[in-house]
Amino acid sequence: MAGIDKPQSTPDDPGADAGKPRGRKARGQSPGAPPAWFGTLGQLDFDIDFFERVLARKPDSIEVLRILAELVSKKGIMERAVELDQALVALLPDDFLARYNLACSFARAGRADDAIDALSRAILLGYDDLEHMESDPDLESIRRHPDFLALLGD
Repeated sequence: MAGIDKPQSTPDDPGADAGKPRGRKARGQSPGAPPAWFGTLGQLDFDIDFFERVLARKPDSIEVLRILAELVSKKGIMERAVELDQALVALLPDDFLARYNLACSFARAGRADDAIDALSRAILLGYDDLEHMESDPDLESIRRHPDFLALLGD
């Protein structure tokens, strides 16, 4: 029939958008494929990257330091967790929880003496949940250390 346009494609047609620009794409990438970086960054990595960028802008942000320390610890980047927890302790020298978290990071990083020292200071500052200390998986590496047992009163 003359005068009636036949559609070139339907919305369900996989070729419907062929030839239309779809934004930037990586060289050699097939048309319609998501960008090369899409989906390669896990949520934990994304969160760490995000909070590292926020920290670069606000290096004294206690909340950002706490969140980032927790994230890198989950990722197993223990030397970075130690650095972040040390920064927290520098900002909050009388905060027993900051000291306790530093002890956990030291213990997971294989720094037993530093962990015991940080735990001792946390207790002196008021940390009193010895039951949690006994079962905290972050402190597993020092659980049989004589100084750890002494802190528990064993």
